[in-house]
Amino acid sequence: MAKAQEVKRNWYVVDATNIPLGRLASKIAVILMGKNKPTYTPHVDCGDNVIVINASKVKLTGDAEHKKNYYNVSEYNGGLRTRSSGVMLREFPVEMIERAVWGMLPKGRLGRSISKKLFVYADEKHEQEAQKPVVLDLSK
Repeated sequence: MAKAQEVKRNWYVVDATNIPLGRLASKIAVILMGKNKPTYTPHVDCGDNVIVINASKVKLTGDAEHKKNYYNVSEYNGGLRTRSSGVMLREFPVEMIERAVWGMLPKGRLGRSISKKLFVYADEKHEQEAQKPVVLDLSK
């Protein structure tokens, strides 16, 4: 069993260019939860930090660009906002990847702490150069 104080966290950079959104999100979720490590413990946050660059170049397969919708509700009458995947990819690519990864993480206190280790950027620049992240190729 891993203990929270003994977990060593690595930093990884993932380039999202031409990778399908669902495959990218599932692989990132595995790394964030630490399921790729032999010391994985379900009730401990033992995953690594992930930086996603080029979020605006992620690939949507099939007819997802027109058929898939993202919803937000403001709790007021008529407060439902609907955006298609095409709009999300053009205007809010960071939020789109964060939502896809969040859907694959456990819900609750542990899932919220795990999701804070994800950093998504729409272009190639990121602010975590000081952590010396390792480039991780997920296109396979």
